[in-house]
Amino acid sequence: MDRLIVPVLSLVVAIAFYAYKAHRSRGAAPARTPRPAGRGKQSAGSVRLGFVPPERLDADRDQPADPRDGAVRAAVRAGDWQAAATYLAEAGGDWQERYHRAGQLAAEAAKDDAWLLAWRQAHPHDPGAALVNADALIDLAWAIRGNGLGSTVGEESARRFHEVLHRARQACAEAQALGGGDPSPYIVEMALAMGLGYPHERMRELWAETEKRDPYHLGAYTRALQYWCAKWRGSHEESFAFAATAASRAYPGSLLTLLPLYAHFEYETSQDDLDPDEYYKRPEIVAAVDACLADVAAAPPHNRRVPQVRHFLAWCLYWQDRYPEAVEQFRLIDGYAGATPWDYASDPVKRYTEIRDYCADRVVEAGV
Repeated sequence: MDRLIVPVLSLVVAIAFYAYKAHRSRGAAPARTPRPAGRGKQSAGSVRLGFVPPERLDADRDQPADPRDGAVRAAVRAGDWQAAATYLAEAGGDWQERYHRAGQLAAEAAKDDAWLLAWRQAHPHDPGAALVNADALIDLAWAIRGNGLGSTVGEESARRFHEVLHRARQACAEAQALGGGDPSPYIVEMALAMGLGYPHERMRELWAETEKRDPYHLGAYTRALQYWCAKWRGSHEESFAFAATAASRAYPGSLLTLLPLYAHFEYETSQDDLDPDEYYKRPEIVAAVDACLADVAAAPPHNRRVPQVRHFLAWCLYWQDRYPEAVEQFRLIDGYAGATPWDYASDPVKRYTEIRDYCADRVVEAGV
């Protein structure tokens, strides 16, 4: 792979990584202001329940860091590509874990790819190295673009963005040819489907290849949902239909019941005249939350995808005035605000703290 990045871009890779993964839509505050206090102030109820003070919240993660991730990222920064190869290979046939690990490595390669070049030179046909290469190019493309709406992207940035995405498309094809039963290269390409505007038929082909390799891959579903959202290449109707299909295929513990909540969230945040205090109380959304609660309860407790779902549940339960249940979710995710829905706000920590503390105050007042 060519040298990926100029020094100035290294300053924005971390921000762009979240833009690429989450594609934030807007940062407006909720229609219902939970409490007037600003960031840095913790409510009495929150303190009483032992929640983490705002200044100690992690705005970059949705859960505690995995020591293995940190160790391998430090190793590759020191040039140890063998550590990367071992780390990726140890995921085995757990495709969701492999996808996660490839993303960790890609984030490092987008900053400095010397170790990846060495890996590829030593093993030109290594499927893991090819996967990381493709993912890193997409990280770079989103770094160039930035995390704003399309209307805010300058002409030169837009040109370079699409140039790198076209390079990434070739890299995805290579990774897919080498990847065998691994769905990860197809999931990675879904970011290209958004950025390059793939027609629906091509996206369906990508999805078919992904689904036959892992029909319950949560990361694949959430990535595809973004494509089908109106803000990218689909419509509200198509995103709701995709989410409903996912939920219909869910088995207890699969976490696919997250998809309807995600689709409703994307719709609500795209409608300026919609009151979330009313919207989330619709019977079909209450039922979707109940289904998701049961799904999470059936999932293995150490499943790294569970916190992502709990963050969404906390958000929805708040709007449904189900404060004790929301507090239960906050107890299990507290300390971490680097997740959707909080990261759609201009200040994720403030958004998280406001809603968490509002729920805590209601629970303490009620003596629950």
